[in-house]
Amino acid sequence: MSLFLVFGLYLALGALAGTLAGLFGIGGGLVIVPVLIFSFGLQGISADITAHLAVGTSLATIVFTSISSIRSHHLQKAVRWELFRPMAVGIVVGAVLGAWTASLLSGPALELIIGFFVILVGLKMLLDVNPKTARPVPGGVGLVGAGGVIGWGSAIFGIGGGTLTVPFLSWRSVQMQQAVATSAACGLPIAIAGAATNFWTGWGHESLPDYALGFVYLPALVGIVATSVIFARFGAVLAHKLDARLLKRLFAILLLIVGIRFLF
Repeated sequence: MSLFLVFGLYLALGALAGTLAGLFGIGGGLVIVPVLIFSFGLQGISADITAHLAVGTSLATIVFTSISSIRSHHLQKAVRWELFRPMAVGIVVGAVLGAWTASLLSGPALELIIGFFVILVGLKMLLDVNPKTARPVPGGVGLVGAGGVIGWGSAIFGIGGGTLTVPFLSWRSVQMQQAVATSAACGLPIAIAGAATNFWTGWGHESLPDYALGFVYLPALVGIVATSVIFARFGAVLAHKLDARLLKRLFAILLLIVGIRFLF
């Protein structure tokens, strides 16, 4: 594939990821990582690094796309900054360790782990499984620990952490609007720490394609960022006009199909 066609694909991927994020309130990484893995394979990039390159690139896109989301939530005064600060400490450490953990895995093993995760998220959405027992917000040490686990997992999967952070905060009696807003804020340190570590761990790898900085592929980064923010607003508008439950179920089924594809 020519670089021109490849860049067009990434513009389209950014539009898709942004629209789905606006429709369902999920991070684009859940869409971006699987599609990047497939597209990198079509480009002839070595299977040893396609998953690593997809995860690192996805995290790099979240650095840019999360800033707009954070600003919007902050203006609504919905971000619980007193929860964010201790969580961010754990998140940074966890994201560095998570990206480093991913670098130790083979490409096929990382794809398998991502496949299982996508299937679990798909099942959660399809069955509408949410934490029922609400507990009080933990203290500073508990929030640091929770941030560490969330950062570690998010950096492995290449996501901004909303899939993990929102259920945790809801379980800890945080109102849903505040949980979503605080989760959006948590996505920035996850993305910065995870992307920086992928830049470092992938630097100089013999299988890297042209225009890659470590495990961050620049054409995909630029293309996705260029369209995802715009289409996230479009998705949010669309969400008010369509049957949200039906769309959510259809998307969940799509995630299950994608996840199963990774396993076989």
